[in-house]
This record gives sequence, structure tokens and C-alpha cells, in this order.
Amino acid sequence: MEHFPIIHTNFWDAIIAVPAVLILTQIIKLLLPVSRVFIPTIANIFGLIFALFISHRFNFWGAIFMGFFYGNAAVGVYASMKTTLMAYRNSKQEN
Repeated sequence: MEHFPIIHTNFWDAIIAVPAVLILTQIIKLLLPVSRVFIPTIANIFGLIFALFISHRFNFWGAIFMGFFYGNAAVGVYASMKTTLMAYRNSKQEN
């Protein structure tokens, strides 16, 4: 039976990696005409690059897992912020 890989992560991965992926994805959206359908894929690619080459260089499977975590976390943060802002603006218009 093969064991799951040991993934060493810390608080700084989430504080640095997720905002970095979010910012890079937003820059790509500003610079290139990218369809909304491909934005999560772009975020995952940036997350994988960040994990493979910066945060988890010596653990391939850990980097793959964390790369998808970074990309999906960045997409989730963006979606949450956008939904919150839209709800706030709608509540201000009703008053």
C-alpha cells in the first residue's frame, strides 16, 4: 500500500501564494482578452508554477496538490469578494 505524500505547508504559503496567484490572474485579465471560462484554469496554472518552482521545489506531488490548492483558493477568494461587493452595492441601492 502506497502512502500519501507528506506535504509541508505553513501559514506563509497561504498568505503569499494565494494573493500572488490572484494578482497575476487579474493582471492577465487586464492585459489579454481571455474568456471568463478560462480564468480558473489560468489561476491553476499560476498556482502550479508557484508551487513547483517556489514553495515546494523538492516535493513534486506535494507541489501538484498545493498548486491546485493555490489556484482554487485564489478563484474562491475572488468569487467571494465579488459576491460580497455586489451584495453590498445592492443593499445600498435599496436604502
